[in-house]
Amino acid sequence: MNHLLIVGSVALDSIETPAGRIDNALGGAATYGSVAASLFAPVHLVGVVGQDFPQEHIAFLQSRGIDLAGLQ
Repeated sequence: MNHLLIVGSVALDSIETPAGRIDNALGGAATYGSVAASLFAPVHLVGVVGQDFPQEHIAFLQSRGIDLAGLQ
């Protein structure tokens, strides 16, 4: 099976709708692409996050089998 390299943004989003507001939600184009692609192929993610990036978000990406060696 071919592997997929995804390079892009990994971020924390704040979203507000009429139904409510959420802060520090896992977001970013590379995040969404990696999670979706992980259903079909092994994914290697390259992106930049801060020192304060929540461990729970890293754990979620790891639980999807996404290689985070390129997450700085």
